[in-house]
Amino acid sequence: MRAGPLLLTLLLPAAVSRLPAQTPTAPSAATPYTLYVSSESGDIVTRIEVGPAGWRKVREVPVGVLPTDIDGPHNVAVAPDGRFWYVSIAHGTPYGSVWKFSTDTDSLLGRVQVGAFPTTVGLSPDGGWAWVPNSDFHGDRGGVNTVSAIYTPTLTQVTQLPVCDMPHGSRYNHAGTRVYIACMMSDELVAIDPAAFRIVGRAALGRGGASAMAAHEHEGSGAAVAPGAASSTMPGQNPDCLTTYVSVSPGDSLLYLACNHGNELQVRDPATLQLIRRIPTGAGAYNVEPSPDGRWVLVTNKKDQSVSVFDTRTWTEAARVKTTKRIPHGIAFSPDGKYAFVTQESVGTDPGAVDAIDLATLMRVASLPLPLQPTGIALFR
Repeated sequence: MRAGPLLLTLLLPAAVSRLPAQTPTAPSAATPYTLYVSSESGDIVTRIEVGPAGWRKVREVPVGVLPTDIDGPHNVAVAPDGRFWYVSIAHGTPYGSVWKFSTDTDSLLGRVQVGAFPTTVGLSPDGGWAWVPNSDFHGDRGGVNTVSAIYTPTLTQVTQLPVCDMPHGSRYNHAGTRVYIACMMSDELVAIDPAAFRIVGRAALGRGGASAMAAHEHEGSGAAVAPGAASSTMPGQNPDCLTTYVSVSPGDSLLYLACNHGNELQVRDPATLQLIRRIPTGAGAYNVEPSPDGRWVLVTNKKDQSVSVFDTRTWTEAARVKTTKRIPHGIAFSPDGKYAFVTQESVGTDPGAVDAIDLATLMRVASLPLPLQPTGIALFR
C-alpha cells in the first residue's frame, strides 16, 4: 500500500544514529536460495537467486490478467516445503484473487477469486491453508471486511470470515493454532482459531482503547468493539495506531505489530493479546519481522526512508539503517540468518530496489534495482 496522509512525521530518537552503508558487496550463500519480489505497479514477480557468486535476477514472471489495466500483485509467499509460491492480485473483475505457482518452473498452477483488494498471504506451517485479508482499500470505511480462508491443495476458498475494517496483515503462529490479523482502520488485532473458522480474541490498539477483549464478549459480533471496551477512535476515523502488519516471534511467545500512524512497535502477549510494551520507531512504521533466531526485530519506516533494528534483549533500537530508496516496504530474512532483504517502492520514474542488510554489522551492504513498485518479498531454499 502506498504511503498516505495518515502517516505523520516522528523525530528520530537522539540515541539512534543513522548508519552509513558499507562498500557494496553482493550477498552470497554457500547453499543457494531464492527470493520472490512482487512489483505492484508492473504486474510482475521477479525471481532472484542468491548463491556463492552473489545475487542475480533470474526472470520476471507476468501475473496480470487485464492487458489495459494494472492488476496489482501486492504480496508473495512461499510454501514451507518450497514447492509452491503464491501471490495476491489486488484488482479483478471486480474482486481480487490469489494465484499459485510452481517454484520449479514458475508456471501458473491455478488461481482462486477472493474478496476486494486481497493483501497478505498468511500460510499455515504445513502449507495447507492460506488466510488472506480482503482489505478493500477503495471501499467505504466503517464497515466490516473479510478474511478468505483458502485450502491450498485445491485452491478452494472455504469461507470469507467477517473480521474488521480494512484487515491487512495476516500471520499464523508456528504451532498452526492461531491466525492473527492486523486491522488498519478499526485499529485492532484479531485472533482466529483456524480449525474452527472462529474469532477467539480481539484487542483495541489505540492508546485510549482496552488492551484486550475476551472471545465470549464479542463472538459473532463481526468487527464491532466488545461491550464495555473503550476505544480511542471510531472505526474508520483517524486511528491512533493504524496497524499494518503483525508477526510472531520464533517461539510463539510474542506478537509484534507495526503502528503506521502511531510510529511505534507494539509487543503483545499472543495468548491474551495484552500489551507488553510500546517502542518508538521512525515515521510510518509499516512491516515488522523478527529474525529467525529472534535476536532482532526489523521495522520498515515508510515515511523515514529507513529500517529500524530492535534488539530483543534490551528492547532498544540498535540501529536505523537508511535505505537506498524513499519508501521501504517488505522484509524477508535469509535462511542462514546473515541478511535481511528489504523491498522499496518506486517513486515516479525512479525504480524501486531490494536492499541487503548485514545482520552482523547492521549495515546496508548491497542494493538490487527492481522496476515498478516492489512490495511483497518471500524466499525459500
